[in-house]
Amino acid sequence: MAEPTISVIVAAYNAMPYLTRCITSVAEQSIGPDKLEIIVVDDGSTDGTAAELDRLSGLYPGLLRVVHQGNSGGPSAPRNAGLELAGGTFVFFLDADDHLGPEALERMVRMAQDNGTDVVLGKMVGVGGRGAPTSMFKRNQPRTDVFSSRVYWTLNPMKLFRRELLERHGLRFPTDLAIGEDQLFVGAAYLHASGISVVADYDCLFWVLREDEGNITRRLKGSEPRLRFLPRVVDLILENVPPGPGRDHLAHRHLTVEVQQILADQLVFEHREIQEKMLGQLAEAIEPLWHDGLNDRLSAMARLRLYLVRNRMLDELLELVEFEKGLARSKAATPLLVEAGRAYARYPFLRDPPHPVPDSCYDVTAQLGTLHRVTRAEPRGTTLHLAGHGYLHRVETREVATELVLRERGSKVEYRLPVTHTATPGLGAAEDDGRFAYDLAGFEATVDITTAADGRPLTGGLWDISLAIGAQGLSKEVRIGSKRAENVSGEASTHVVPGTGAGTGAGAGAGAGARTGEELRAVTLYTTKPHGNFTLDLDERKHEVLPRLGLGDIRWAADAATELEVTGWCALAGYPEGALVVELTDGADHTIAFPARRVPDSPDFVARVPVTGLPAGVWSGELRLGQWVLPLPGPPPNLVPAKWHRRSLPWYAKPVPDRGGRFALQVAKTDLVKAVVGRLRVR
Repeated sequence: MAEPTISVIVAAYNAMPYLTRCITSVAEQSIGPDKLEIIVVDDGSTDGTAAELDRLSGLYPGLLRVVHQGNSGGPSAPRNAGLELAGGTFVFFLDADDHLGPEALERMVRMAQDNGTDVVLGKMVGVGGRGAPTSMFKRNQPRTDVFSSRVYWTLNPMKLFRRELLERHGLRFPTDLAIGEDQLFVGAAYLHASGISVVADYDCLFWVLREDEGNITRRLKGSEPRLRFLPRVVDLILENVPPGPGRDHLAHRHLTVEVQQILADQLVFEHREIQEKMLGQLAEAIEPLWHDGLNDRLSAMARLRLYLVRNRMLDELLELVEFEKGLARSKAATPLLVEAGRAYARYPFLRDPPHPVPDSCYDVTAQLGTLHRVTRAEPRGTTLHLAGHGYLHRVETREVATELVLRERGSKVEYRLPVTHTATPGLGAAEDDGRFAYDLAGFEATVDITTAADGRPLTGGLWDISLAIGAQGLSKEVRIGSKRAENVSGEASTHVVPGTGAGTGAGAGAGAGARTGEELRAVTLYTTKPHGNFTLDLDERKHEVLPRLGLGDIRWAADAATELEVTGWCALAGYPEGALVVELTDGADHTIAFPARRVPDSPDFVARVPVTGLPAGVWSGELRLGQWVLPLPGPPPNLVPAKWHRRSLPWYAKPVPDRGGRFALQVAKTDLVKAVVGRLRVR
């Protein structure tokens, strides 16, 4: 029998009634039974799990292998026993409470094979109120690593591992730990892996909260188990990751998630003596990981929590835990102290002399949230009109000093433009229990591309639009557009506008000046993808003009036999009056332009060319909008000549064949001698 592609290892202990669905979900995987083996190790169950496994093994002979052993007290021993029996190229550890999506293994194996990765995470979905990690599942990641992604924020073993990786490094679950054993196993696998993949576009694992809360991580109470594994995880990091951003990235998880859980879920429930001992152990465990350079990565609450732990301030920690519980129940954010250009959260002990804690533990200046909404984004000629509101969360709108910021994406050149501050009465009343008022958060701004660069025209480029929101001496910049009123479009809108000189000449008289005058400019207001923020594209960096122009038919007008109609369409949002023309030239001294007239309520246009006014010659033609030109296509071959009299003499205009598909029209006086001879020959 060929070795399976994947071995699914299930450690089972008193897992009824969840076990049946767990095993069935694996047996019916789309990857197929020929590529699969299921190994279930019953760790001394007493609730009927053993009997159900024996029944299931009869349903899936050759696919399901069951091992019964005495209770080991934790999941490590049964997982290790299953791993020793595994023969697959890959292994997947599955808890007996949980189950898989039908295509989970097929998708995860394909991801590993396509990208040569050693570990694959499949999207997790919480069931029954169990919270599943989400930050690492924002998008598919074909190949990443533990330092440049959020994968380290899920250290449970329900993942796909290349078995060769585990054997090469001798990775097994430590059997002396009742909790946290998975962090040591998965953490080491991450660090040694040659690439990690994430499947985020399919629900792979359903993570079930048991009704009896009998999941292993929920059964174990007390501080001792957590404080046994945390120092060992810290040692794993210190031994395998040198000081620097990589180590700080991993430390961040433990300094926030683990420390908060130990304090809130264990420490507060212990007796005073145990609390003091536990706090000392926790302080020793975190000491190698926490340093001042890491503070910028940490929230103010995490900094305060760690400071109190390091300084073994037990009473203050207990009060802080209660404060955090109150925050979780409240709908209102914590107020701020704003002073000298900094913002400090009013958490417990801020500037409280009996409890000396440095201000740096409360500084939230860098983490201040910004809220904005655009209610107007309207280009008119060379000017963009913007309006809306923007404010700093928890910073009331006093001493407002907001500016509009234009920053060219490539060169990083920026210009700041003033805004008019407008009243926004009642803004903020619907959030934070109405605790904060933002009554002067409105703004109105105009961006004139001819003067926005400190009185000079803006150069061509992609100009990202931001709002530097200022109040009470604080300022924070935010890109705008992602939040906008329903009537504010995010679709690209391209205008052609006059250039920056005295005039373009386009549209003057018959339009002949479009060739000799100054150039026009293309201005497109659009929103970026996927974030939806506004950017001005000047001079066609991303949005070209010509694809927004098209030509249709060339025919004689139905109401005027000597007027040539040129039809087409224009998808531009605007252009100077008279600038769009059909221009004819005889290749010598004559160039004549004819304005294109828009059809009402339509992108279509029509230009009419009275051929009776054209001098004799062969005329070529093009559609012109300033410097943008489309050659006119050749007239249809069945276009009959137009005939008229000029000064009592007969004239005609007819298409010239064989001009390479280009427009060519011959205008000439009829040769009377040839005309008479031709008639005689016909007779």
